[in-house]
Amino acid sequence: MNRAGSAAAKWLHLMGRLVSAEAIGEAVREGRWSMSYHAHGRAGKRRIGDEELVLALAGGEILEDYPDDPRGASALVLGRIADGRWVHGVCAFDPGGDLVVITTYVPELPKWLDERTRAPRDKEG
Repeated sequence: MNRAGSAAAKWLHLMGRLVSAEAIGEAVREGRWSMSYHAHGRAGKRRIGDEELVLALAGGEILEDYPDDPRGASALVLGRIADGRWVHGVCAFDPGGDLVVITTYVPELPKWLDERTRAPRDKEG
């Protein structure tokens, strides 16, 4: 289910539900997901389809957990798309329990040394 942009405002008011790999996978399997307008645009610029992205994140791994984010709990998730590229997605759950992909990008220099390792100067950002 692709509801790109429908969550653009929703994710600003998240309730802080725990973001886990299991919960992400379950939401994707059940079709309970959306992408923010921002994430949809970023994926499109990299020629990554919305469904391709969420399927990669559904089978992905949590790299960083942000339980105290003022907008609500979220997590940085690593996944691999069909063409072999690694992707990151920042994911959260909206108040109704649906997964929202807030942003996405391909981890690369200068911010990332590899798909799992931030560059030293970018440890906080």
